[in-house]
Amino acid sequence: MKIGNIEFCKYPVFLAPLEDVTDKVFRYLCKEYGADMMYTEFVSSEALIRDVKRSIQKMEIFDYERPIGIQIYGNKIESMVEAAKLAEQLNPDLIDLNYGCPVKKIASKGGGAGLLKDIPKMVEMTDKVVKATKLPVTAKTRLGWDESNKNIVEIAERLQDVGIKAITIHGRTRTQMYKGEADWTLIGEVKNNQRMKIPVIGNGDINNPEIALEMFNKYGVDAIMVGRASIGKPYIFKEIKHFLETGEKLPKLSTAEQVELLKIHVDKSIEYAGLPRGIIRMRRHMALSFKGLPHFRELRIKMLRCEDYEELIQIFNQISEKYSDY
Repeated sequence: MKIGNIEFCKYPVFLAPLEDVTDKVFRYLCKEYGADMMYTEFVSSEALIRDVKRSIQKMEIFDYERPIGIQIYGNKIESMVEAAKLAEQLNPDLIDLNYGCPVKKIASKGGGAGLLKDIPKMVEMTDKVVKATKLPVTAKTRLGWDESNKNIVEIAERLQDVGIKAITIHGRTRTQMYKGEADWTLIGEVKNNQRMKIPVIGNGDINNPEIALEMFNKYGVDAIMVGRASIGKPYIFKEIKHFLETGEKLPKLSTAEQVELLKIHVDKSIEYAGLPRGIIRMRRHMALSFKGLPHFRELRIKMLRCEDYEELIQIFNQISEKYSDY
């Protein structure tokens, strides 16, 4: 499978762009565990053209991360074109257009998944961005706006016609947000549409190796994208890829191994963001770590409330000692 000139293995596993999650620290870990393609956090086109410092920081990339894409979003065609030109200067491997974010503050203003209510504008925006950059342009979107408007087959064709090099489809509508199960049926229809010549990447509810293999086999997608299931668990990429390549499951990470991974993550987060922000940025990851441990509520609350580094390390050590048999 190729996107532009980027070549991938037989079963590529991508890391989804996630706000306040896929910073350079988390991407480092996901790459270490085998993610085949990664993206920056999504960046507002308006903030980017105003040279907002935080947006520029989001787009900082390193050679070891490649291939990597910068994802941009917005509701103004001119701003998206300008943002794509600015993003190109940072030398990513591709530019991805966010047509899938369901968050109200973005979608209600016509950005992200809000463009699913104005397909002609989405197509025009894509066309102009493609023409404005020499980099491959891809798009990430959803099945449609709501249950009555699941028009992803048409959308995919029209975006392909104006030059995108791949499309990622999340198997929910905008109104579903992240509720219910992802419906991959229409993702499969897009992939099996004889008009489609570009890679189709499936996204939604891939949270273990068995589901990953099923999505490849059942729907024929060219790649899969893992999002929320990677939070607090960057090693999911290693688990999935090992299973796809060998048909065997890796042993479950022990509690002690998870603790050591979190320590590395915390140290790098502090190096990146300082104290106490580096610890605070870790809370979403810590909240989803250590699933299934019995009688863990008190320690979890203590861990999530902590802002002192030494105290946090003590809590980690306590977890490791208390759950040494898990």
